[in-house]
Amino acid sequence: MPRTVRFRTAAAGVTAAKGFSAAGVPCGIKTKRNAPDLGLLLSDRPCVIAGLFTSIKAPAAPVQWDRALCRRSIARAVVVNSGNANACTGERGDRDAAGMAIAAADSLGLDPDQVAVASTGIIGRPMPMDNVVAGILDAADRLSPDPAGAAAFAHAIMTTDTVEKTLAVRTVIGRRLVSLGGSCKGAGMISPNLATMLAFLTTDAAVSPAMLRRALKAAVARSFNCITVDGDMSTNDTLLLLANGAAGNPRIDRPGRAFDQFAAALEFVCVRLAKSIVRDGEGATRFVEIRVTGARSDKDARTVARAIANSPLVKCAVHGGDPNWGRIVCRAAGCGAAFDPAKTRLRLGGALAYSRGLPARTSLDRLQAAMKEKDVDIALDLGLGRGTATMWTCDLSRDYVKINADYHT
Repeated sequence: MPRTVRFRTAAAGVTAAKGFSAAGVPCGIKTKRNAPDLGLLLSDRPCVIAGLFTSIKAPAAPVQWDRALCRRSIARAVVVNSGNANACTGERGDRDAAGMAIAAADSLGLDPDQVAVASTGIIGRPMPMDNVVAGILDAADRLSPDPAGAAAFAHAIMTTDTVEKTLAVRTVIGRRLVSLGGSCKGAGMISPNLATMLAFLTTDAAVSPAMLRRALKAAVARSFNCITVDGDMSTNDTLLLLANGAAGNPRIDRPGRAFDQFAAALEFVCVRLAKSIVRDGEGATRFVEIRVTGARSDKDARTVARAIANSPLVKCAVHGGDPNWGRIVCRAAGCGAAFDPAKTRLRLGGALAYSRGLPARTSLDRLQAAMKEKDVDIALDLGLGRGTATMWTCDLSRDYVKINADYHT
């Protein structure tokens, strides 16, 4: 991220950028009465759109709809529901995803090919389309560019989330004030390669399709692809970025200072939103940053960091504030990346726990104090090269088991 880039945080999330309005309403998909479960997002002008999606081989119907839409690179609106994933629902699921786009387009005076669709919730259940269509009509009447509209949208996309996840920033590009905001949802079934999440980002910057895709891919590689809660992927992972050009900046169509400024703001928003998913992980009580350095390659560093972050034993130790560093070393040594005990050092909260094949002389009390922090820092230096990686995860608590044991019923 260029040091010269300056930006400030702003209110309103997905409506911080000029020309965007949003709404969130209850339409009866969720069993909890009056729970918001349908969101609508609209730009007052055509947008360039870029998207990234789950890499699972059983993608939900909305993912397949959006992949086709993103290939056309133009959109105006997004309709999203929570409580039902519309995944593993066959041809009916495809019809229902298209039906959501058609209903939104009809209510907004658009072409269905300008409407992206996203869903999250229980897999394998048909969509209650009468409820959904009624909710879309209601949301269209409630669209607002105010922070309240953005907050309602953020609330409507939540499933097991306990808090709304939203952020916006402003920066100057080409002597024009540019805004970029977003909302995301996710708390469980979170793993790298987009994790199990929905994220919607909006900007009033003028950006070409190629540069928008390039910036989004780079930002996600350093944010949403660096988080894990439980190592499980989903059928519905979707991240959409819409740019409507309302800020009036010279169009960003090549690498350079303007692109770097935009990319820095985008990465900042993505990192903050990604971390908010981990902090709100199902049953989470501690946030964990895992930094791996000295790996033979960046790929090896990512392999090690991911193995540690996804280890149930490590995550249980973090939950208990237990400085059981042997679990961390074992995951690093057994994940397939290059590893030499004689060159490896492990620090917990800055305190040396393991060095060159032996326990360090750091007191148990100091190591335990590091593991009992709200934010736990794990730093592993493999001493083999210049590869680095960072992952963010959380602890594994009894509440995680309870939430997921009761989720479907």
